[in-house]
Formats: sequence, structure tokens, C-alpha cells
Amino acid sequence: MQTDASPDLVFYESALDVAVLAARIAGKKIKKVAGHIRPEMIREKGVHDLVTDTDEEAQQLIVDTILKTYPEHHILAEESPEASHHGAQDAEYLWIIDPIDGTTNFTRGIPPYAVSIALSHHGALVVGVVLDVAHGDMYTAIAGCGLQINETRCVVSEISGLSEALITTGFPYRAFGHVDQYLSVLKRFMERARGVRRPGSAAVDLAWVACGRFDGFFETGLKPWDVAAGIVLVREGGGRISDYHGNAEPGFDHQVVASNGQIHEEMLDILAPMQNIYE
Repeated sequence: MQTDASPDLVFYESALDVAVLAARIAGKKIKKVAGHIRPEMIREKGVHDLVTDTDEEAQQLIVDTILKTYPEHHILAEESPEASHHGAQDAEYLWIIDPIDGTTNFTRGIPPYAVSIALSHHGALVVGVVLDVAHGDMYTAIAGCGLQINETRCVVSEISGLSEALITTGFPYRAFGHVDQYLSVLKRFMERARGVRRPGSAAVDLAWVACGRFDGFFETGLKPWDVAAGIVLVREGGGRISDYHGNAEPGFDHQVVASNGQIHEEMLDILAPMQNIYE
């Protein structure tokens, strides 16, 4: 029953509408220029970590759209110089934004790349929106209300064992001290799962787990804006999400494993050697 939470639910529904609007505004700009980015428009924030003028412009469009409706809310966005998750959980309302998740793909016009927007209320993720820009798919969820893709309800897959599962992952690309451990884990997934893919956008990976296209996902070195919206989607699609220890609140950590729930323990068993590796 939603009786006691109904005032919050009404607000979350309004917030979802704002997030969808912001994602569409940014997505229109992103799609127009994808694959047509000149070299002088690309800068490196770190090793293999790109940012473009479009990332920054799309982020500003999203932030402006949100703050026009909710000027008192806090923002945690990837391309802001002050972006930091320290103390962010203390904000009553916190929007967590990645204007383009999959920037390298975006610069080459290679799908997928996505807009990711989440809302946290008193530290709990309550709204998630991922717009898969290249494919035009809008994934939306409110805590406790289920998952939709393009306004159609959807859920995780029914695959019951890793041997039948299609797994997605993200390769290490910022820090390489744990590459050998990662490759060992990847080898075990390759041996035990039906297949392994690496699309290049954690937000889309999570959305595709949530709607049953993939059965599981794991990656290390992630930031809150990479995964916040996707966490809501997976939970509302009926899946399970955790860190590599199995803790169910990975949003401000650096490692995430998501699944349809049925293969989660098998995935955690394989990931055990990387439990204390976060970059």
C-alpha cells in the first residue's frame, strides 16, 4: 500500500516528469552532434577519461531544467568542477547527473551513449531516468512503482543459471593496477557464462539488465553519476544490485554488480578476488 507515502509519491511522479523532460532536451542536442565531434572539442580529464563541449552544454541544459522547477535542490553532476560525493548523502533532495555516459562512444557516433538522471531523497534513490540517446529508448522508474521503457512495463530476465546468462561489463580504463585480477575474473565469466559483452556505457548496461536484455553486469571504478539512475531501474525491474561483497547499497561506492537476482550469488562467487579493489 502507498497510503502513507502518497504525498512523496505524488512529488516523485512530478520529479520524474522533470527528469524525463531534461533528458529529452539534452538528448536532442547530443544526438544532433554525435559522431561529429572535432578533436579540438575533446579534452582529457584523466587517463582515457574524455569530456567534450557537448557534455558540458548538455549538463547545463539538464541542470537548468531541474532548477527551474526545484531551485532549492542540490546537484551532483559529473562535469562540474566541484563535483564530489563527500557529504552528498546529507542533502534532502539530490539530483545525480551524467549528461553523457559513454562519452568515447559518443565522440565516434558508436552506440550506446546515454543521459543518466537520478533523484535521491534523504539518501535513498527514488527516481531514475536513463535515455539511450542513439536508440531513442527512455527507461524510467520510481521506487516502489516498477520499471518502464518508453512507457511500457518491463522486468528482468528469467534466466536461472550463469551458464545461460549474457553478462555485460566495463573494462578498467582509469587505473590499471588490478588488470591481472580483472582478467582472471573475466576469464571465469567467459568460461561459465553464455557470453560477455562490453558496450561502453554503465548506465545503459544497467538499463539493459533491468529490462532483461542482459542478465548480469559488473564493473569497478564507477562514480555515483555512472550508476545512480541505473540502480533504481534494476531494483524496479525486479533485479538485485550490490557491491562485490553483496552489500545492497553500492551507489556511492566504486564497484557494482547487478543481475536478475537469480544469478547474483554465482556472480559474487566469481568476483570475490576483487572484493577490496575499488579503482
